[in-house]
Amino acid sequence: MADNVTSLFRSTAAHSPSMAALAREGGDGTGPVDFCIPCNPYFPTPAMMDTMASRLKDIITYYPSSADTITAELCNLLQLPPQAVAMGNGSTELITWIDHLLVRESLAIPVPTFGRWTDQPMETGKRVDMFPLQESSGFALDLAQYAEFIRTRGTRVAVICNPNNPDGGFLHKHALVQFMDAMADLDLIVIDESFLEFADAEQEPSVVQEAMIRPNVIVLRSLGKNFGLHGIRFGYMVANPSLAGRVRSMLPKWNLNAFAEYVVFMLKEHGAEYAQSLHQVRRDRLDMASQLAALPGLTVYPSQGNFLFVRLPVGAEGTVVRDRMLTEHRILVRECGNKIGSSSRFLRLVVRPQVDVRRLVSGLEQVLYGTRRGAAVPELAQGTSYSSGTAAVDRLVGQTNGAGMQDLAAMAVGGGGMGGGVAMPMPVAQPMAVAAAAPMGAAASMGPAVSMGTAASMGAGMPMPAQMPAPAPMPAPAPAPMPTPPPAPAAPAPFAPPSGPTPVGVPARGGLTAAQVRGMTAPAPGAPQELSQAPATGWPNAQSWPNAAGMGQAG
Repeated sequence: MADNVTSLFRSTAAHSPSMAALAREGGDGTGPVDFCIPCNPYFPTPAMMDTMASRLKDIITYYPSSADTITAELCNLLQLPPQAVAMGNGSTELITWIDHLLVRESLAIPVPTFGRWTDQPMETGKRVDMFPLQESSGFALDLAQYAEFIRTRGTRVAVICNPNNPDGGFLHKHALVQFMDAMADLDLIVIDESFLEFADAEQEPSVVQEAMIRPNVIVLRSLGKNFGLHGIRFGYMVANPSLAGRVRSMLPKWNLNAFAEYVVFMLKEHGAEYAQSLHQVRRDRLDMASQLAALPGLTVYPSQGNFLFVRLPVGAEGTVVRDRMLTEHRILVRECGNKIGSSSRFLRLVVRPQVDVRRLVSGLEQVLYGTRRGAAVPELAQGTSYSSGTAAVDRLVGQTNGAGMQDLAAMAVGGGGMGGGVAMPMPVAQPMAVAAAAPMGAAASMGPAVSMGTAASMGAGMPMPAQMPAPAPMPAPAPAPMPTPPPAPAAPAPFAPPSGPTPVGVPARGGLTAAQVRGMTAPAPGAPQELSQAPATGWPNAQSWPNAAGMGQAG
């Protein structure tokens, strides 16, 4: 695997190779320990898996029931009206139809976030207004600033992921309701609650009930993430019957497979096991965060998802760490260099049982510090580059500056191209002119095809040239006469923010263009370097089925 690990990552359009590809490469048919794909490791239970295995022949032989039948069963379980629900072949299918049917011209999304919310609208020519979450504030989303950003840009659709992926940032229900009230005139507001089942910061955090009575709100949920069954591909959306019906009318009659049907119909008998699995994931999250935070130089951000967002020590490059963890320790981690607004210095690590976490921590100690825990890792460069592989977002942002129009990336920097792999200026809180962007990092000068890890390895592996003799001193030239200075210009008029939408390629007040948020992020000068962990509160009642709408317990 060591010889082919880089090609595995480079040859996929996704952020990581599939587990099937990794298992084939491993030779023994088994994949690595997976800290990359955010699943629920405790559900389905082994007994449920055995039951499904015993029915495998029938499941794969016959057609499933219609989507309406499967949706009705899910709604009966979750106590939701079927008219307000549309089920899709994974939440990605629903995101695709939301974009095609309901996004007319522009969409706002905080970054970093789930890649389909940036990729999908750009692929259909929409303008994507990306609001950068600041590392100095722990990637927390300020809804007031986000609302101002949307107004300044004139965006028509707003998306919020709660908890956010990859950082796990959480927003309380009352704050989201206030945001929906303030943005009631938008074409659409989407609240992506794909990971909300793992949150414990609030007893009833979902806004599903609000979505059903509002004309412009959709809530998106993922069953694959909650149930640990990504391969089945099923998710659902909740909205008022008009919106839900519009999306549902475009879905194929058999868009849900027989495995999805079988799982949905067996869930009513396993509510207690599911609730217990969520309880255990939340406990594991606290334990895993504590163990990772003990590693020198590693920063762990508070999370309400079933994953943790971590910043590697200074000098550590994520792609190198990822490759070594896979080849030397058979552990797969999610390196986040291909997420807009993130960099290769960040990893997303899925919450797993303690026995797996001990193996992860041991591997990170050896990769980051060698044989001595806490030893400083060598400094690779002064910045961290954007290492995207072949993700669609890399191509699109480089070509369109996130606006769905060709060649704007070059125009945004005064004619210079923005190829993938070039380190970008750090985001700042104040607006800045695109032409005044900071100079590229040292590795960027080597060309866009060279990532930071590559640049460092080139410098570290080459012998030093022999010292050259000092050149003869040159005679000093005669000083030129100083020109008469021109009169001082009049003081400029105070800046007045624009009243209408900001032109494409120009940063809005309080935000940045897509080209500027690509690449590395860093804390503001003087900002605190350590963040406290999220508290654990509100364990669910493991004796009954938790309503996936987040509105209490169903019998």
